[in-house]
Amino acid sequence: MEAAVSSGAIVKLSGRTEYSDASFLAALAILVIASATIAGAWFFQLVLNIQPCPLCLEQRYAYYAEIPLAAILTACIALKVPRTVLIAGFLLLLVLTLFNAGFGVYHSGVEWGWWQGPTECSGPITDLGSGNLFDNLNNVKVIRCDEVQWRLLGLSLAGYNALISALMALIAFQGLRGLKPGRA
Repeated sequence: MEAAVSSGAIVKLSGRTEYSDASFLAALAILVIASATIAGAWFFQLVLNIQPCPLCLEQRYAYYAEIPLAAILTACIALKVPRTVLIAGFLLLLVLTLFNAGFGVYHSGVEWGWWQGPTECSGPITDLGSGNLFDNLNNVKVIRCDEVQWRLLGLSLAGYNALISALMALIAFQGLRGLKPGRA
């Protein structure tokens, strides 16, 4: 029975399948980054009272899938499950992160006015319900997708989501590469 501890080394325990440390670290990094990102989004919403628009909320769905998937993938790598299962897990993470990076770019483009966003959050307010019009106007709280509530270094939260998701896609790709047989 041999086990290597050096960075990027192949680990082999009692004849089980070999995986590199890079795959384990990639899954763990995605778990940490995705968890920190969604915690940050909740912080902006709950503590700083920066309310998310509908597109912001939809961008969170990928994180809600990525966090448990990365946790399961991390455990599966540690338990040395079959390589095909791990490949499927990393491919799913790669697809989720790439999709969310594209979604962040789309939302950023809506904020910059490069293209039209969905009418429910960037078009005119048309449905004020029935009853007293003035009461309904006082109760309407529309968070517009095309109005940025917060920027840092010129980027909105949607822009940062695009960058963070692209980074996680690169990490997922590296984790996938670490699953190749005989690769250190």
